[in-house]
Amino acid sequence: MLLKRDLLEDIKAGKVDLIFRRWNRPTVKAGGTLKTKVGLLAIRSITDMSPDDVTDAEAQRAGFKDVADFRCWLDTMKQGSLFQRIEVGFLGEAD
Repeated sequence: MLLKRDLLEDIKAGKVDLIFRRWNRPTVKAGGTLKTKVGLLAIRSITDMSPDDVTDAEAQRAGFKDVADFRCWLDTMKQGSLFQRIEVGFLGEAD
């Protein structure tokens, strides 16, 4: 899962703890970790859902202003058969 540097910095700072992804095959699993440019992320939970079910509160937890801002971002993403809500957290520096 590729994440932009700004998003990684927001996760590290505790400003973002939720990521949304649309894909054909997940590349992370709940309970796993992800090594990134800023350190190690915990993949706390993954939930299948519809993009239509994203709330303003969830959009804001993911770093968006609101659902409208989230939908603008989603329109730029590749199509995929699976949409997931992924809870993440920063664990620390990666070895």
